[in-house]
Amino acid sequence: MGILESDDDFFMGEALREAREAESEGEIPVGAVVVCGGSVIGRGHNQTETLHDVTAHAEMVALTAAAEHLGAKYLTGCTLYVTLEPCVMCAGALGWSQVGRIVYGAGDEKRGFERLGRSMLHPKTEVTAGIRAEECSRMVKEFFQRRRG
Repeated sequence: MGILESDDDFFMGEALREAREAESEGEIPVGAVVVCGGSVIGRGHNQTETLHDVTAHAEMVALTAAAEHLGAKYLTGCTLYVTLEPCVMCAGALGWSQVGRIVYGAGDEKRGFERLGRSMLHPKTEVTAGIRAEECSRMVKEFFQRRRG
């Protein structure tokens, strides 16, 4: 049973919940969840400030949690939902994980992987962009507006 498009909206809501958690911790509000078999098996939000780790992006945290849950490094039957288009680093990790599908909300013109194309992803990985994009984008923009204050 595949994930329905209405499920994309629901699971992006879960990623947005993670993004709000990041924001409450003073992090850039990006959240991610990994879904497999209709259930969330990994959650993550940006923790780069908290952990003093530039690699602690939402996607990386969620991938690690999902792999731990499955006891395997490959996520071929899973979908990653993330509020912001993955950066090149995260896209590389997603490629190595062989994740089946990536669904993201807002595009990232400066750091998003799509600028360079999808070649770093596994050839079978499907990508869906723009789910709840305005809400995802607004969250990040408002965060930086407040920060620049």
